[in-house]
Amino acid sequence: MFKNPIANFEIPTEMRNHAEQSVEQAKKAFDDFMTTAQKAAAAFEGQAAGTQASAKEVGEKAMAFAEKNIATSFEFAQKVARTKNIEELTQLQTEFVKAQIPAFAEQAKALGQTVVKDAVRPAA
Repeated sequence: MFKNPIANFEIPTEMRNHAEQSVEQAKKAFDDFMTTAQKAAAAFEGQAAGTQASAKEVGEKAMAFAEKNIATSFEFAQKVARTKNIEELTQLQTEFVKAQIPAFAEQAKALGQTVVKDAVRPAA
């Protein structure tokens, strides 16, 4: 019977280590970016104090969702960097996608509910 040559392919340890280091560097860069973005958002909030509370709430939720999604993606990338073969990589990818689809749907629903709730709220 024909054997799949990819089935026995193992990712070299050095390549996995390099990938893991790259993920860590990217995560640090993203963390620095998020810190800067949060400072900018806080400064903007101070300048636009007259904006509605709903815009702030939507922005805060969106930022929290973005942070959560990026953290989840970095966790996934770290797992991918440690995979030893294609089967393991395929399983990780499948699990990640299955978890992210409902998470994105729930986030979209939450943001939509916030927007609708605030749209029907009487002006103060």
